[in-house]
This record gives sequence, C-alpha cells and structure tokens, in this order.
Amino acid sequence: MFQLDTTTMLLFMEAYMYLGWARILKSLPFARVVQGMGLEMGESPLEVPYLDKRVVAKVAVAVQTMSSYTIWDSKCLVRALTGMKMLSKRKMHSTLYLGTAKDEHGRMIAHAWLRCGPYYVTGAEEMKRFTVVGTFTKR
Repeated sequence: MFQLDTTTMLLFMEAYMYLGWARILKSLPFARVVQGMGLEMGESPLEVPYLDKRVVAKVAVAVQTMSSYTIWDSKCLVRALTGMKMLSKRKMHSTLYLGTAKDEHGRMIAHAWLRCGPYYVTGAEEMKRFTVVGTFTKR
C-alpha cells in the first residue's frame, strides 16, 4: 500500500481546498475574477535562479491528483488558478495562460495552463492546440 507523509498529505489537503476556492471563482463574472489573477498580459521569467523544481513538481502532482477527487468540475482553469495560488503562497512566480482554438466541429473552445519558470504545472498536455489570447502573472 502507498503511504503519504504528513507534508504530502497537507499539500494534498491544501490543493483540495484551493480547487474548491477556484471553482467558486470560476462561477463569478470573469471581469471580477481577473482582478485577482495578477498582472494582465505579463509573463514570469523562464529562467529563475534558485527555483526549487521539487516544490513545483509537488504542487503539480497535488493539483492533478486532488482534482480527480473533487465532487465539482475541476478542469483546466480551476487547476491553473489553484496552482497559481499555491505557488504564490510559496513566493514563486507563475504565468497563467488562456488560449482558444476550434474543435473538430468548428466551435470555439478554451483552455488554461500554468507555467512556473521553465516548468508547466497544469494543462501542458493540450496547450499546443491553443492560441494564447491572454496571460496573467503572479509575482
């Protein structure tokens, strides 16, 4: 059986709590949500000295893992907002990307993903399909 240490359990609980917070945010008008998302059309640096990639990886795993256990919808924007909040709490810069594309039926679809330094925290698996239409940076 797989055993989690106390630090990992606390990180998973934090991710679950912030996934709920982000889901509530997603239900609000977007213009209101944008106010707390950081610098609009900004980019955090790709190269960050002293970036602890283990912390970034642990946040990414916690968000991904716990999003599959929520009773609410925890898709890309909710995950990206959660990761941004968790990284910001650890004083780590990140950029949230919003992108659009057309699906196989020609309908507009959207996607959100999050980057910290050179690492993608959420949404990387689909990001190449989308054209970036907005970025938000938390410093």
